[in-house]
Amino acid sequence: MPRYPSRRPHRRSAAGFTLLEMLVVLLIVGLLTAVVALAPSRNRRSDLAEEAQRLATLLESAGDEAQVRSSEIAWEPGGGGYRFYLRDDGGKWRPMQDDPFHDRHWSTDVTNVSIRYSGSGKTLSRIVFGEESIAPPVTITLSSGAAHLNVISTGIGNFVVRKP
Repeated sequence: MPRYPSRRPHRRSAAGFTLLEMLVVLLIVGLLTAVVALAPSRNRRSDLAEEAQRLATLLESAGDEAQVRSSEIAWEPGGGGYRFYLRDDGGKWRPMQDDPFHDRHWSTDVTNVSIRYSGSGKTLSRIVFGEESIAPPVTITLSSGAAHLNVISTGIGNFVVRKP
């Protein structure tokens, strides 16, 4: 008598994943990784602190450059950024184009800039660096939303960043 295989229904093993299930899981993991990697991890205060420190360094350099050139250099905010000017021999202010004093845009969302003499309420539209390193101390207040930082001159050519 010939033996015929029995006709029992073939059971599927539940021990593994199908290729489709694995692809779906990999797609979900990839999307979550992309969302986490692209999510903004910085806040306004740290961005503003970096911008204030960059400005303090540039202002110190502008003061040194004014002494080296024996000519006045001015810093003026406006138009979503700031620029440096050099006073020429005819007394006119000309925008500086050489590094690092070319036109710059704020690298963060700076919503307000105010300049005033330290210790008084008198506001200024620009800061002028002369041939001497001694100048009246000024305070530049940078604002980004609710975050505020001061860039303060010491009066002898140095600038420091402080919280108001």
